[in-house]
Amino acid sequence: MSPRLLPLSIALLLAAPPVWAAEQKPSEREARLLDQIQVTATRRPESSFDVPVATTVVGQREIADRAPQVAMDLLHGEPGTFVQQTTPGQGIVIVRGLKGSEVLHLVDGFRLNTAFFRNAPNQYMALVDGQMLERVEVVRGPSGTLYGSDAMGGVVQLLSEEPRFGGPDRQSSSRVRMIYGSADESLLSRVSAAVGNQDWVLSGGATYQDVGELRVGGGDELPFTNFTARAGDAKLRWNVAEAHEFMVQAQVLTQPRTPRHDELVPGFGQSQPSSAVFFFEPQERQFAQARWRWDAGLPAFDGLEMHLGYQKVRDDRRARDFGSNNEDRERNASELIGLTAQFHKQLGRHHLTWGAEYYTDEVSSFRQRTNIATAAISARPGRFPDGSTMNSFAIYVADDFEISEALDVYGGLRWTRSDVELPPVIGGIGIDISPSDLSGHLGVRYSLTEELNLIANYGRGFRAPNIFDLGTFGDRPSNRFNIPNANLDSETVDTIDLGIKWSGERVEAELVGFVSRYNDKITSVLTGDVTETGRLVTQSRNVTELDLHGFEAGLRWFVDPTLSAYITATHTRGDEQFEGDEYAADRIPPLFGKAGLTWRAGEALTLEGYTFYAARQDRLSPRDAVDPRINPDGTAGWATVNLRASWQATDALSLSLRAENLADKRYREHGTGLDEPGRNLILTLDWRR
Repeated sequence: MSPRLLPLSIALLLAAPPVWAAEQKPSEREARLLDQIQVTATRRPESSFDVPVATTVVGQREIADRAPQVAMDLLHGEPGTFVQQTTPGQGIVIVRGLKGSEVLHLVDGFRLNTAFFRNAPNQYMALVDGQMLERVEVVRGPSGTLYGSDAMGGVVQLLSEEPRFGGPDRQSSSRVRMIYGSADESLLSRVSAAVGNQDWVLSGGATYQDVGELRVGGGDELPFTNFTARAGDAKLRWNVAEAHEFMVQAQVLTQPRTPRHDELVPGFGQSQPSSAVFFFEPQERQFAQARWRWDAGLPAFDGLEMHLGYQKVRDDRRARDFGSNNEDRERNASELIGLTAQFHKQLGRHHLTWGAEYYTDEVSSFRQRTNIATAAISARPGRFPDGSTMNSFAIYVADDFEISEALDVYGGLRWTRSDVELPPVIGGIGIDISPSDLSGHLGVRYSLTEELNLIANYGRGFRAPNIFDLGTFGDRPSNRFNIPNANLDSETVDTIDLGIKWSGERVEAELVGFVSRYNDKITSVLTGDVTETGRLVTQSRNVTELDLHGFEAGLRWFVDPTLSAYITATHTRGDEQFEGDEYAADRIPPLFGKAGLTWRAGEALTLEGYTFYAARQDRLSPRDAVDPRINPDGTAGWATVNLRASWQATDALSLSLRAENLADKRYREHGTGLDEPGRNLILTLDWRR
């Protein structure tokens, strides 16, 4: 193994504390490093320690250890990734203060972001089964060059398991995983299996989840917090010929009926709930993908990888306002098809990556109102104009130039064109816009020593207005009426970051500071007009600017061969400007992180004590100050006390017991729609053959 691969990526070490000891035999250390190779930052396998950008990777061992209820739980406490949850079974990851469609989400290289993805808290990341994942990778900072629209705060990529076998003989493996949580009496089970040899592997699995009502700190039980989910996946990988690998897969996850807790119970400043009925009924994601890899070895390119994918996201709802007889039933869906082609070529010290991609998304939307007193049924305008489409085409090129063993420069450019078309709805007005953008990135890694890297980056990201931005018009909350804006343009962000990555024998550390300027932010503003019914007329416009800055840090100290200590910390500050006024930006997390000790008490037993923590956040935007999910006096700081014991009972069977929030503290993550679990015992059983 190359000496440059021996230092572990700092960002990766900031993932959940592993079950391995601090000092190990070289073979174990190499295996640990292999778990931490990332592919998202440069679109090719590379040590996170060597890439010039800030990354976080949660590998197989950490995923097995954390027992996530939903996929984003895997990123709690990670540098630069704050997890917000409006209601159980849902949630988002806030990266460098940005959220929703301001962060690009990928599943196995395919966009999860749809044309109706909100630039606000949403539920769609939870529609990916966290139990089927092999790795989660986060690139922190604009990644528009390689990934296009929405990659402003960064990229969150979820990578599913892809079993492989060696040798010509047919082999098989199987796994049963069960997780029980006492705070919500939840039970999660997954069964998976794989069969094949070195040339082909057929694998798949099924997951079922049943979550009861949540008990929070102090003993209160929250109503409308129960839900169920079921998921399945299948994958076939086949070496169809020498140097040619083909893969097809399918994934599906359904939440049949998930309540929106914050709408069904009174929030801050409310004496009664906003809704008498509000259920996501159902939420579903269907996904199919084909991938072809060709190790060509041609003069023009060394390798080619092509993806063809289809994704359908259903966002159906049933809602009735408190005190009303009118119940609305919505059926919304996005059907996204994507085709991508990527080439790579090694030319001396240059590693070139270039490619093209095309996505087309069609949105269907229907709403029907029923008067529960009279049974009268009437049609209502859909949440989005039915039949709206959003298409995008892009080409890109990037060069990773290793000038010397100490100095590596990474740069690239990307041109993207989007076409968004909305059929006439309000007053016969339709919208047809075609924004385009040229994005770029320049990053530098300089190795002061074999154990210490300096990194510096400039990146430009953008977000093309999507159907949510353009199509949510008509009656809106707070006595408003939104009109379309055919001149809406893309948002952009410019970010500079500087940092160090240090990987020594006894200490691993990372510190990255960043400054971002968010331009032409899309905001709903009053036009000064009033409708005939007295509603205030609003319109979405590119009118606000946002300044963000902060740091992401972590430290791990290997005290001795059996004991290690770690701590992470992330701080972000955001200030927004509109018409000469400056105020705090929306949803900016407080200082947060985690800290703990891990002790390998024997060959089969690992013990850990740890805390998650967050400081007080009382810098609220005008919108945050009136949001029922947020205390207008600010969100109190908190810290939890937690313990974990993992026991490898046999070669096949492992058991883990987590005791979380031992003090039974009642607390809430900033911006989240419900309090966190109280004292919670989580038992995990994992059997592998």
